[in-house]
Amino acid sequence: MNHLLTLEALPASEISMLLDSAEDHLGVGRELPKRKTLDGVVIASLFFENSTRTKISFGLAARRLGAEMLDFSPGNSSTSKGESFIDTAKNIEAMGIDAVVVRHSSAGAPKLLTEHLQPRVQVINAGDGAHEHPTQGLLDIFTIRRKFGRIAGLTVALVGDIAHSRVARSNIHGLVKLGAHVIVCGPTTLVPPAIVTLGVEIAHDLDAVLPRCDVVNLLRVQFERQRTGLFPSVREYAQLFGMNGIRMKHAKPGMWILAPGPINRGVELTPDVADGSHSVILDQVTNGIAVRMAVLAQLCGKETIRNAECGMRNESKN
Repeated sequence: MNHLLTLEALPASEISMLLDSAEDHLGVGRELPKRKTLDGVVIASLFFENSTRTKISFGLAARRLGAEMLDFSPGNSSTSKGESFIDTAKNIEAMGIDAVVVRHSSAGAPKLLTEHLQPRVQVINAGDGAHEHPTQGLLDIFTIRRKFGRIAGLTVALVGDIAHSRVARSNIHGLVKLGAHVIVCGPTTLVPPAIVTLGVEIAHDLDAVLPRCDVVNLLRVQFERQRTGLFPSVREYAQLFGMNGIRMKHAKPGMWILAPGPINRGVELTPDVADGSHSVILDQVTNGIAVRMAVLAQLCGKETIRNAECGMRNESKN
């Protein structure tokens, strides 16, 4: 694995390997001492979109492995003067970085970096448009696996704004490969029919599928990505697709509630559900650090960097 751009491109064996590695990184920096796995490694954080959980957890993950994290802010950079995305990245690369963690509003931006930066620079996708968000998918799957001890045979519902959700796509690719049955549920305007080709079941009635679900992952309604009103009102959406106390009473016993955040309280779920005993939303945040440590250790470990540098030297000889 040279970069982490998508879960679609990862085989089940590599996904499982990263999940196993995340188990080994749980508690590092808190209950367990920090590690020096990435001592001397420099990672640049290139976030062209706002972020709280992803950006902070990548920073913590890097530092708990001994790496140095450089924080890039587009508002205070030369991009505000017209410098291009690629030129910005290449200038930062010239300062001697080993990896970039990139978030961008354009789908494919991380892939574009792999085509313009040197092979020794590892690229990690922290969310690209409505395409994918692989580490969020990994941490969601990791959280589920920690609760059930497995993924195979579980029924997982992804509820909400499927059409605009990069999180949904990464979850689908990972869950299906590991043997889960995935149901995507939401208004017809937010669930593209073609998504059935990814091996999922489509539903538009949450109450009908809820008793079958082991996990419900409530996706945020992405108002900022919608150009037109795709449902009559927020109130109606909450009534039809929001998780509340009444729906929880009709859920399968032992069902867990996930939400990648940020959550719109009163829209995707009510406060009593968000803060209730079936919610593992804060577990997702905690687990995200361990998952991102596993990804950084795999991609940016000294052996990986040495192999990439050897490959560059061999190419230059040829």
